[in-house]
Amino acid sequence: MPDLKSILETALYVDDMDRATTFYEDVMQLPSLMTSERLCAFNVNDANVLLLFIRGGTLEPVDTGHGIIPPHNGVGQLHVAFSCTHDMLPAWQDHLQAKGVDIEGETSWKRGGRSIYFRDPDGNLLEIATSPGLWSGF
Repeated sequence: MPDLKSILETALYVDDMDRATTFYEDVMQLPSLMTSERLCAFNVNDANVLLLFIRGGTLEPVDTGHGIIPPHNGVGQLHVAFSCTHDMLPAWQDHLQAKGVDIEGETSWKRGGRSIYFRDPDGNLLEIATSPGLWSGF
C-alpha cells in the first residue's frame, strides 16, 4: 500500500466570507493564497492550506476547465487544530486575548502537550496545540 505524506488541505464552512476572511487574516495571521465568492485559501506555514467555503455554496459539482470537483459541504461546529511550539503558546494566548477572542478551554495532555480552544465567527472550534506532546510522534 502506498504511504500518504501529509494532509494538504483542510476545509471549514462559513456563512459570511468577508467576516471569516478578516478573522483568519487578522486573528490567525494566515496569508491568503486566493479568494473568490465561493472559497478562500490560506497558507498555513508553507506546509498546509486551510480552505474556507461558503456553507451550502459547494452543493453542486464545479467544472474547473481541467476537471470536475465533486460536491461537498459541512454543517455544525466543525473543528481544526493548529500546532505551535511550547514556548509560543503563551504568545498565542496573549494575542487572542488582545483580539477579543475568548478562550473556551485549556487542556494539558499526558504526553506533555497543551491545547487552547476558541471559536471563529461561525462557531467552528479552533485549537492551538503544542507539538510535540499531543499525539505519539507529533
